[in-house]
Amino acid sequence: MELMSTLLLVCVGLLSGIGGGLTQAWKPCTDLLPLDFLSRVLPGGGKALSGVRLVQDKGARGLQLAGPHRALSFPASQLFINCPFFPTEFSIVVTLKVSQGAPKKNEYILTLVEEQSDRLLLGLRYSQDRVHFLFLGPGGRERLTFRAIQLVDNQWHTLVLSITGSYVTLTVDCGTPLEQLRERTFPAALSTQGSRFYIGNRRRWKGLFSGLMRQLVLLPGSDATSRVCPSSNPKLAVLSIPQALLHLPIQPFENEVLMYPYESNVRVTLGSRPSCTHAERGQLWFDSLKRGLFLCDSMTWVPLLEGKERLDYVEDYQDLYTNSKSFDIEVFQIPSEGLFAATADWESKPGSGIYKWVEGKFEPFQNISTFQAQAWKYFTVGNKMFLAVANSRAKDQEEKELSVIYKWSSSRRKFLPYQTLETHSARDWEAFSINGEAFLAVANHRKGEHNHNINSVIYKWNPGTKLFEVNQTIETSGAYDWEFFNIGPYHFLVVANTFNGFSTHINSIIYIWLGGMFQPFQAISTFGATDWEMFQIGDRIFLAVANGQKFYEKVPSLYAINSTIYELNMTTKTFLRFQDIVTYSAVDWEFFTIGDEKFLVVANSFDGTSHSLNSVIYRWQGYEGFVPIHRLPTTGCIDWEFFTSTEGSYLMYSSATQPLSKVFKLKTY
Repeated sequence: MELMSTLLLVCVGLLSGIGGGLTQAWKPCTDLLPLDFLSRVLPGGGKALSGVRLVQDKGARGLQLAGPHRALSFPASQLFINCPFFPTEFSIVVTLKVSQGAPKKNEYILTLVEEQSDRLLLGLRYSQDRVHFLFLGPGGRERLTFRAIQLVDNQWHTLVLSITGSYVTLTVDCGTPLEQLRERTFPAALSTQGSRFYIGNRRRWKGLFSGLMRQLVLLPGSDATSRVCPSSNPKLAVLSIPQALLHLPIQPFENEVLMYPYESNVRVTLGSRPSCTHAERGQLWFDSLKRGLFLCDSMTWVPLLEGKERLDYVEDYQDLYTNSKSFDIEVFQIPSEGLFAATADWESKPGSGIYKWVEGKFEPFQNISTFQAQAWKYFTVGNKMFLAVANSRAKDQEEKELSVIYKWSSSRRKFLPYQTLETHSARDWEAFSINGEAFLAVANHRKGEHNHNINSVIYKWNPGTKLFEVNQTIETSGAYDWEFFNIGPYHFLVVANTFNGFSTHINSIIYIWLGGMFQPFQAISTFGATDWEMFQIGDRIFLAVANGQKFYEKVPSLYAINSTIYELNMTTKTFLRFQDIVTYSAVDWEFFTIGDEKFLVVANSFDGTSHSLNSVIYRWQGYEGFVPIHRLPTTGCIDWEFFTSTEGSYLMYSSATQPLSKVFKLKTY
């Protein structure tokens, strides 16, 4: 009650200072709801608005204005119903894109104009490198100017102009706010009676907005910066956007013609494959060599007209000399940085290497101290990028074995240590998400020299502590690999169990997510299993296991054994044997696609006498299953990675016997 009395006294004092004639009881001018100006001028039901076009550019839609039409305005009385004064504290949020060829003169984003006199009461406008906020103060027109603001660059930008007391701030793309301190506060008695808001103009051709506008919102009584920032896409940060700009315009029932004039600001790129991100969404790429036309959907190039690629032959492309013999390669893409490869190197000095793809080759980028590293895993949690290494020994004999999660630092452009987790001769990390929650599973191989029957651990990301914490432990036997996959609404995790202390002939287990944890779903008999690879061809779902060796106590090991591809049987709801393939101490399968063709490549590592032998590429032949088509000479091959770049498609393998990894280029026709 005391607070309400104070507010009433303040309002009564304010009204008495404005002048006579206003004797009605004071009511709030506005509430704190965002006032979406664009939605107020766009008609509903898909009806067209004269002089307005919907244009898509760089993955977002905006309004393009053809003139200062009265339809692009509305009376201020629609907003200020209870009292005719503009709020003293407020924010204006605008998302716009202006081409580099825009005129150098000022252009208006929003104005408030007195109808009878054409006097400008309030306005927001920009020029080549400045943003101006104009308003009618007690002594006449006043102007606030922010300099060195680059908006005319053919990019989307989101601006938040906030006025609170004597402070005026401008935030561009959720960056550092620019602040001005004024001697006087914004006028408390800026009357809106008999005035009208105009979008993109001030009721005349001069100063007409020439770009695209996606968002224009007034938020009374509050700084909107915290509502729109931080954002995963700060150039397109959202407070309130009209439905017409979120989705394609509504189509009438009688025909297929759009009632809104709609177009896409499309450009066609020729030459090698360009990047396809949210910024290129809706753009076209014509591959002149393969005579294909592709559309960017913000993640990948979708073929519209395509001469399908076919694998011709495999070319020895690059020798990548590593710090020592390597047990794993992880190829990954960092947005705005490029393509990288991390090798899990055996020696602790200088550690494991991270390489960056530069002009069609991998070049050294960063060294990270590791301890008999076995595997890397790149993953993201929200907008954070991580790289986890599986270390198989401790730094010193007295210390625990620790595997490390590294976080990408955008400012320092390198991976920095983030979290350590106790592991036991770790062989693999698997990262996945379930219902928006992030998980990380480690394959613990053995504890000490002989205890292989130990727990592997599944960690869950805690958004509060921003750390991975133990969520579940699962009994495993010499675990070597985890593979996560989804089938419809169901989530699965399969482990490759290698050795139980007596034999490699043991069950590997498929688990299903039920009741907030993984439960056993199916046991599959394996022989020293080292890898699982899940893939889908059409509506058929497969699991391929790499069997390493047959070993029993006092019996010589067998390395030339079958690895097996299993297919999900929808009737029995189990994976059944589909095809056996003879492999030689196989340690990895890699599935990849070129054009319409599907392939599997196996890492053959040892035949009982030599590590120098062929690894094989198999092609899907439908009824015949997978048939061998290429044999690649490899030495100690332990891991395959398929990746693509603007230059083409590649296969890369790591060697567990020498400090040399190789990159092969897949030549197509």
